[in-house]
Amino acid sequence: MVVVGAGIVGASVAYHTARAGVAVTLVDAERPGAGVTADSFAWIGASGVLTGPAAGLRATATAEYRRVEAELPGLPVTWSGSLSWRAEGGAPEAGPGQEIVDAATVVMLEPNLRQPPEWAVWAPGDGAVDSVGVTERLVAGARDHGARVHLDAAVTAVRRDAAGRVAGVETAVGPLAGTTVVLAAGVATAALGASLGVCVPVEPSPSPLFRFRAPAGLVRTVVNTEDFDLRQVAADRLIAAADSPERTLAAVRSTFRGAGSVELLSTRLGVRPVPVDGEPIVGPVADVPGLYLAVMHSAVTLAPAVGRLVARELVHGIGEPALSGCRLDRF
Repeated sequence: MVVVGAGIVGASVAYHTARAGVAVTLVDAERPGAGVTADSFAWIGASGVLTGPAAGLRATATAEYRRVEAELPGLPVTWSGSLSWRAEGGAPEAGPGQEIVDAATVVMLEPNLRQPPEWAVWAPGDGAVDSVGVTERLVAGARDHGARVHLDAAVTAVRRDAAGRVAGVETAVGPLAGTTVVLAAGVATAALGASLGVCVPVEPSPSPLFRFRAPAGLVRTVVNTEDFDLRQVAADRLIAAADSPERTLAAVRSTFRGAGSVELLSTRLGVRPVPVDGEPIVGPVADVPGLYLAVMHSAVTLAPAVGRLVARELVHGIGEPALSGCRLDRF
C-alpha cells in the first residue's frame, strides 16, 4: 500500500496499517507535518458533538488520542480541558462531555481573566496536541512496524494497470508500486483525483495561526471566545486561531491580567482541505479499484480514529459503520 501525504492523517493511516501487518510506503514532498498540519490550532475534543455523518468519529476523538498515547509513549498531548463563552446571552447549553460553570469556577480555571463571564462551557476531557510532534511520532511508529518512508518525493500521478486498477504512484524521484493507494494529501487530493477522472469536492480554506510571546501561566486551558481560540503552548508562548493578528493581540491584552507584555511573534497562513459539506471524505473509490481517499477538515482531531478505521477497512475488506456517512458517493 502507498499512502500519499505525510500530514497527520496520512501518518496515522500509515502507522495503523503498518501496525496491522500491511506493507506500507508513505510518500510526501515535504517533512512529516510540514503542510497544513503545522498550521492547526490542534484542539482535541469529544465534547458537544451531536449531529452529522462524522459525529460518532468526533465523539471518540479524545478516547482515540488516549489509545494512541498509550501505544506511542511520549506523544505530545496536553489534557488541559477547554472553556468556551460568549459576551452576550444567557446560560449556554451543555453537550456531551460538557458542563455549565459559573464565574467563580471560571476564575478557578483561568485565574488571570479580567472579567470572567457569568457562564461558560467547561469540557474537562478536552486537550490539545503538538500537531507536528504527533505526526512525527506516528511516522516513527509506522517505521518501527516496517513502513518505508519517502520524503522530498512529490507524487505527480497515480499509476494504473491495463485493467484500470491502481498500480502505484509516480513521483519526482521515480515510481513506487502498490496495489492500494490512499490519497491523504490535503488540498492536493482533489488534483490527484481529477487526473483519474474522480471528482473530490474539497476546497482550500485559509487557516491563520498567530504565535505570541507571553508570560508563563497566563492561559491555563484551551479558551474559545468570539475573539479567538487561544492556548499556551510553552512557558512563554501562546498560539491563537483568529482572523486578525492586531485584533487578537488587543483582545488577549484586554481579556487577561498581566498580558500587557504579550507581543506578536509570527503569523502563518495554512490552507485547510475542507469538503464542500464540511464532513470527511473517507473510503474507496468505486470507479478506480485500489484507490482510497482520506481527506477532511478537523484532521488533527480525527486522525487517530480515522487511521484506525481505515486500517481495519483495508486489512479486512469490510466497511466500518462509523465511516458510512463519509463516503465519496454521497455527493
